[in-house]
Amino acid sequence: MPIPRAAYPAPFNITRASHVILRVKDLGASRAFYVDALGLAVSDADADTLYLRGIEEACHHSLVLKRTAEAPACERVGMRVYTEEDLEKAKAYFERAGLPAQWVEAPHQGRTLHVNDAVGTPLEFCATMETRPRLIVQFKEHHGACPLRIDHMQVLTPEVQKACEFYSGLGFRLSEYIAVDNSDELVFVFLQRKGNPHDIVFVNGPGPRLHHAAFSVPDAAHILAACDIAGAHGFGANLEFGPGRHGPGHALFAYFRDPDGHRIELFTTHYQMMDIENEPVRWDLSSLRRRPWGFPAQRSWFEQATRFAGIEPRQPAKKGEPLTLERYLAEAGR
Repeated sequence: MPIPRAAYPAPFNITRASHVILRVKDLGASRAFYVDALGLAVSDADADTLYLRGIEEACHHSLVLKRTAEAPACERVGMRVYTEEDLEKAKAYFERAGLPAQWVEAPHQGRTLHVNDAVGTPLEFCATMETRPRLIVQFKEHHGACPLRIDHMQVLTPEVQKACEFYSGLGFRLSEYIAVDNSDELVFVFLQRKGNPHDIVFVNGPGPRLHHAAFSVPDAAHILAACDIAGAHGFGANLEFGPGRHGPGHALFAYFRDPDGHRIELFTTHYQMMDIENEPVRWDLSSLRRRPWGFPAQRSWFEQATRFAGIEPRQPAKKGEPLTLERYLAEAGR
């Protein structure tokens, strides 16, 4: 199938990935992980909700943690639009596409729109949010890995092509993609609005499920510091994958699992992809086996993910056979 092209002009102006809302069992354990160990800042907190942001972020929250007595889950992933008029255009667009959209009240946000995308991912759009002072030069407030800002979310879906077509129709540009060798069968798609490689990523797999939310950190030293500090706080075993370097996107990374199993990536920021002559970069699926250094991820990284609340995952037509750490070691006879 052809590789989709971004709609221009976009039907409404989405500016960036904004926030993620997670349900957790123990807010105290979550606070110890996200605030004390990783270093996110607290914007507000009550008995049932914790609102967090990076030290570079002025907007009220990029990660919302809600106490639940049920299984941990992701409620929604959030996107920002530029104006209130864009919210109106978004509602009309989704309803024309047969995707019911509704206005909701969301604390610390302006008017907020809920809709599920074409592959079932629950989305939340807002144009405005309360602000707090940036902490980027408030050095006494810095600790942990000093996460700067939310960068992107990655979602598993059995319909990568459909997801790519849907988001391209919203004006997202494809920065990089991974396809089955000698075909255009999409396995990973990296889609962006803010001008770097991605705001949202879709990967073939049972879903929709949230694979991870990613926060940028200042440099490689903060990746290593994150591992040291997490270990000092008793979260050493929560490091699932890395430190390492990605092929697509090129960033250095480390993936952690929080106390409820939600996956968080910390990574060094990457290149800009905003000029019209920047064409999508293709990677053959087989290239993922040829890492210049380091080991592949363990099986859990490929198979485990956070379910979206109330949404039953669907199986893909073709199940992937990634090179897991377990398989790599078995093949190497180690």
